Amino acid sequence: MSKILENLRYADSHEWVSLEDGIATVGITDYAQHALGNIVYVDMPEVGDEVTAGEEFGAVESVKAASDLISPVSGEVLEINEELEDSPELLNEDAFANWIMKVKVSDASEIDNLLDAAAYSKICEE
Repeated sequence: MSKILENLRYADSHEWVSLEDGIATVGITDYAQHALGNIVYVDMPEVGDEVTAGEEFGAVESVKAASDLISPVSGEVLEINEELEDSPELLNEDAFANWIMKVKVSDASEIDNLLDAAAYSKICEE
């Protein structure tokens, strides 16, 4: 059973978001890292890039497959997790502790379109 944290919001494309003071921290879920297997590379946006909710912002590659990362929010990338460039396997070790990017959100109401833990849990069970 994959771990799902109650305090986060989720996209049906298996990204998680926490929002604090207009800054969204984005990562992939525990379910996603399990499905991918051993992660060997994370393609991340550049700081200063604009991301759009529902659109691709990067990719995660594993020994089994590559999977696009879909942004759950729109805004400007403030920071990327540079540790993942050298150690992408950190996502396998703890998908929630190892975020991918931080975004200055342009429309905080987009969070309302995302799933809560219970709704995301149902998707994972299907």
